[in-house]
Amino acid sequence: MEEEMFELEESFDNKDDQNLEFIVDEEYNGIRIDRFLSGIQNNLSRSYIQKLIDDHMILMDDKPVKSNSKVKTGSSITIYLPEPKEAEIVPEELPLDIIYEDKDIIIINKQKGLVVHPAAGHTSGTLVNALLYHCKGELSGINGILRPGIVHRIDRDTTGVIVACKNDKAHQFIADQLKIHSITRKYQALVYHAMKEESGRVEAPIGRDPKDRKKMAVNYKNGKSSATNYRVLENLKQYAYIECSLETGRTHQIRVHMASIHHPLLGDTVYGPAKDPFHLEGQALHAGVLGFIHPTTEKYVEFSAPLPEYFVDLLEKLRHKG
Repeated sequence: MEEEMFELEESFDNKDDQNLEFIVDEEYNGIRIDRFLSGIQNNLSRSYIQKLIDDHMILMDDKPVKSNSKVKTGSSITIYLPEPKEAEIVPEELPLDIIYEDKDIIIINKQKGLVVHPAAGHTSGTLVNALLYHCKGELSGINGILRPGIVHRIDRDTTGVIVACKNDKAHQFIADQLKIHSITRKYQALVYHAMKEESGRVEAPIGRDPKDRKKMAVNYKNGKSSATNYRVLENLKQYAYIECSLETGRTHQIRVHMASIHHPLLGDTVYGPAKDPFHLEGQALHAGVLGFIHPTTEKYVEFSAPLPEYFVDLLEKLRHKG
């Protein structure tokens, strides 16, 4: 997965299936197979898909395909993924801002620009590489060797609190809470346009954007149910400083939901204005609070991370703008 692409803010399924299967919907009839596959899933780059095609690892209706093969409505596509090699992911001594740590979990304040876990073509410099070094390999294995310890993830350019697990029991315990949406997740964001209401709720399904398969969108036909609560912390003339609480954790959920009500995040050139007047490194979004039942004590614990310096500086600039 290219690091620009959709890093999920949700729990992973506890599966390690090596085969991926797709049925072609009518709207994709006649599209090249490499383009079709790179559009409908987010874990494989188009170049990696083409390599799998060359290695006869992708079949359409049980027959090998070529890169220029075109999909047909109702066709069955199967991708056979080779087993990842453990040697590809190595521990790296990278700086970590550790909020809390015990024998079960480690809570990190993730910095901007840090990718959470390795993917095809990008196997170094990630949070996982740093955790492997710091924890001496003692991380849960439920999500496979590419994602040891990782229960959920946040976007590369989103800062703030993320939890990793050191054993499978802790991992499963927290993953179960994610599934039933009982975990507290509060984010701070800066958005375009002042808000008229003090608080609100966006409930709209999120799925692939049918016009641009590398983006997400409110998608009533094929999206998954999604809900975001928000409240205004401060209106700043042409902008607003808000807090968002997640009920679900879909890909780019806050970014998509806020853009859908005409309040895109500052710095988000994917879902907001193409030109960023503040020259930010990605969206102004911070995972400020994470709370859950601890896997050993079975008591509620809550962790927070302060706003990063760039966010504080921008907030001050907006307070005095105009």
